[in-house]
Amino acid sequence: MKRRVTIQGVAGCYHDAAARLYFAGEDIETVPCDTFNDMFDVLSSDASMYGILAIENTIAGSLLQNHELLRQSNLRVIGEQKMRITHMLAALPGQSIDELTEVNSHPIALMQCENYLRRHPNLKMIEKFDTAGSAREIAENNLVGHAAVCGEYAAQLYGLNILERSIETNKRNFTRFLILADPLQADEATRKNPIDKASLVFTLPHTNGALSKVLTIFSFYDMNLSKIQSLPILGREWEYRFYVDLTFDNYTRYRQAIDAARPLTNDFKILGEYAHCETQL
Repeated sequence: MKRRVTIQGVAGCYHDAAARLYFAGEDIETVPCDTFNDMFDVLSSDASMYGILAIENTIAGSLLQNHELLRQSNLRVIGEQKMRITHMLAALPGQSIDELTEVNSHPIALMQCENYLRRHPNLKMIEKFDTAGSAREIAENNLVGHAAVCGEYAAQLYGLNILERSIETNKRNFTRFLILADPLQADEATRKNPIDKASLVFTLPHTNGALSKVLTIFSFYDMNLSKIQSLPILGREWEYRFYVDLTFDNYTRYRQAIDAARPLTNDFKILGEYAHCETQL
């Protein structure tokens, strides 16, 4: 059966490209959703589907809303995909840069390409809902004089000509995506790869050194703390929820660390155990 994967955005977006990179070699169907909330609704209604969720970017930082959506769901993290975000300037075939008058894209993408676009004052920047959606709109409406800032996959998908490659100002622009699945599928999905990473979330009692004690346990069991993100808890002033990523070489030691740390925390939840991904350059 064809694997169905929910994405936030239209076909050709960076979520779409990252899903195809993670499931390389498989025949997959991506299911577009307008928002991340919509994506979680779709996943909760169909246990056979998978999801891909941007969780952090090296320039924009953590996507805090997505941390909370994941915690509130019943889904499990089964993998991750790190991908470099490279922006292209794309337009209808036959168009040259000198003939263009307008460039369309998501406001973040336009901001990330600001230095390049400033060198082309003839291009009026118009904010749109989506990078790939901008490419699709130009192709479907035959918009002469318009260009899109989008990914290479989107340009190819909608038949646009790439006029300039890698126009982003910062070339170290990477996004980490999480692969999500229903718990009924999670064990089977992670069985093919060795587990060496885990995502956790917990709260702590309002006592001196509470966080330090938990981190000391992780250190004692040789856990590498690859990320820690705190978020305020609504309705509980000055209390925080901690999202933690651990990497490890020994799964048994990892489980011992979890057993030792759990009694010191509240609302402890393992969001997923999976194989880490090297950065895709």
